[in-house]
Amino acid sequence: MITMRYLPHTPEQIQQMLTVAGADSLESLFSGIPEECRRLQEMNLPEALSEWALNRHMDALSAGLAVSPEYKIFIGAGRYDHHIPATVSSLKSRSEFLTAYTPYQPEISQGTLQAIYEYQTLAARLMGVDVVTASHYDGATALSESLLMAIRKTRRKRVVLSSLIHPYYRRVAQTYLEPAGFEIIELPFLENGLTDLSLLEGAVDIAAVALQSPNFFGCIEDLKAGGQKAHEIGALFIVGFTEALAYGLLKSPGSQGADIVFGEGQSLGIPIAFGGPGLGMLGCTPEHTRNLPGRLVGKAKDMDGKNGFVLTLATREQHIRREKATSNICSNNSHCALTAAMYMASLGKSGFCDLAILNHDKAAYLCRGLSGAGFKMPFQGTFFNEFVVEFPEELETLYQRLLEKKIVAGLPLSAFYPELSHHYLLCVTETASREDMDALIREVTPCMNP
Repeated sequence: MITMRYLPHTPEQIQQMLTVAGADSLESLFSGIPEECRRLQEMNLPEALSEWALNRHMDALSAGLAVSPEYKIFIGAGRYDHHIPATVSSLKSRSEFLTAYTPYQPEISQGTLQAIYEYQTLAARLMGVDVVTASHYDGATALSESLLMAIRKTRRKRVVLSSLIHPYYRRVAQTYLEPAGFEIIELPFLENGLTDLSLLEGAVDIAAVALQSPNFFGCIEDLKAGGQKAHEIGALFIVGFTEALAYGLLKSPGSQGADIVFGEGQSLGIPIAFGGPGLGMLGCTPEHTRNLPGRLVGKAKDMDGKNGFVLTLATREQHIRREKATSNICSNNSHCALTAAMYMASLGKSGFCDLAILNHDKAAYLCRGLSGAGFKMPFQGTFFNEFVVEFPEELETLYQRLLEKKIVAGLPLSAFYPELSHHYLLCVTETASREDMDALIREVTPCMNP
């Protein structure tokens, strides 16, 4: 391997580049940028610290963070706290795996390609599809890419999204599609916390219908019905998820008629880490493979009959003509994909299912406890590890009082759904102990029964 050194440019090199660019100085080079958009003074940075002094400084900063171990946190909403097996943490940190190398040359990339291949295999089984790529940043970009797949396939310019797809995912999809002239139609939700599919009746010129299950409220959508209605109007059926673990208990989206499946794989061994990184999961049935963005790794035989791994499909502009590329955002995300593969392999099929059941049962325990304390559960259907609770209007300060006791009682929904003021989305995973849940129930019970 060739080692490259990265050194700052010397004044002579800078002057040579300015001469080629036809500029007299760095100031004149940037003169086209308005002054109010430029920093004209040096940055006010402290003096450099030694490695040990910097470590002490970082430790002091982290000690003052608001989210300390004493907090009991009942928030999911797209990022889920799970125990990560020691095998995953140890193996993923090995130097062989810690690379941002993109496997353009298969003859020297066999380890990276095999890791992606193993992830594809496990992810395809989880999602119930035949083909999965490993090149997407997060669930939001995977949704957007799946919608573009449907638009390319059907040559239609309208897509339908459930309003119960994660709000941030829908905002990313708008950023992708609306500037390009594509129309997004949103389906409202019913009183039971599920998507209202009745508006699909007689709809025309629809490229795709997209649902999320479990949806943003944690409720389990009827994917069979959604797929049937989508196919009746000639649209592709797209199914997503934010909690991959749910499909250790639920039937896979592919088995319920999904043409394309997208989702977030953060739950699969990737720590929350203040919001990142994520793992965008994207797969489809065979007839849509050519429209998949990213990389698809396959297994072949070499001249000696030995197994080898190759890039079977790579539909981005580094590999093919730019105008033929499906996407230019699908960068190599193989370390997160490898982490997910290690996690799934560490748990195994039965362990994965057992953990999913444990998550469901713990959430059900908290839901029953809060219901028994007198809180209203507006959506009575089946849920996975998240559910919505309504705090009575007269208890407007309850959420803040719980925060003061280091209990984060869910995510307020009014910012995303104004009609759901005083409603909170609570989440429970295997990391929440029975004592944690009992503490929440104990704190709120006197409020409902003074």
